[in-house]
Amino acid sequence: MTSSLRDLKVYTTYPHSCSYLKDQEATTLFIDPRQEVDQLLYSRLSTMGFRRSGNHIYRPHCGQCNACIPARIPVAQFRPNRSQRRTWTRNSDLTVEASPGIRDQEAYDLYYRYIELRHADGDMYPPDREQYHSFLNNAWDCTRYFRFHAGGSLLAVAVVDVLVDGLSAIYTFFEPDQAHRSLGSYAILWQIERAREQGLDYLYLGYWIRNCDKMAYKSAYRPLELYIDNNWTAEPQRA
Repeated sequence: MTSSLRDLKVYTTYPHSCSYLKDQEATTLFIDPRQEVDQLLYSRLSTMGFRRSGNHIYRPHCGQCNACIPARIPVAQFRPNRSQRRTWTRNSDLTVEASPGIRDQEAYDLYYRYIELRHADGDMYPPDREQYHSFLNNAWDCTRYFRFHAGGSLLAVAVVDVLVDGLSAIYTFFEPDQAHRSLGSYAILWQIERAREQGLDYLYLGYWIRNCDKMAYKSAYRPLELYIDNNWTAEPQRA
């Protein structure tokens, strides 16, 4: 198969309500779902700010708004701050193992609790098993699943895509009654270390949105690179 950007067809959605910013309309650019995709093409599109949901590759394409900015961490340069070091230490009892998939009841039950208690205001509520499988499926043989355990209990699952130049953090869901552990933050720190161990350059985090708390947290991982005007550039340090 030839991975060619030149021959790609793309489509845009009709304007719809934005999932992140109140009173905003969003338009999404999709790669033709009939397009054959392999790891190389998917990786190249990721460097251009595209993301995947299930087997759909997309990028925001809003006419009046450019708030959704692709973000990635150059893992060799990353240095954890004090809070992140505490999170790493606090979760030192966790064991992480690779899993061939997440179709089992234990993983789905964890996802169900997570959506019910943490994201009842989001697009994935109410949780649905078919949507769960469609969203987190094993795309183009480059998706990996990691389970985080403590004391025999499943506490978190990270869904990660392996790209040519990095890892892409697709989704993490975790035990909502373990807030003191900051499991979402720990999963990002763990993926940064995983990328380093594999000799990869980046951890792709999806979209950074300054005025959306659900997305602005990514600024805590520094240095952070943002894809602006078709170039990756370091996010300016805050005063």
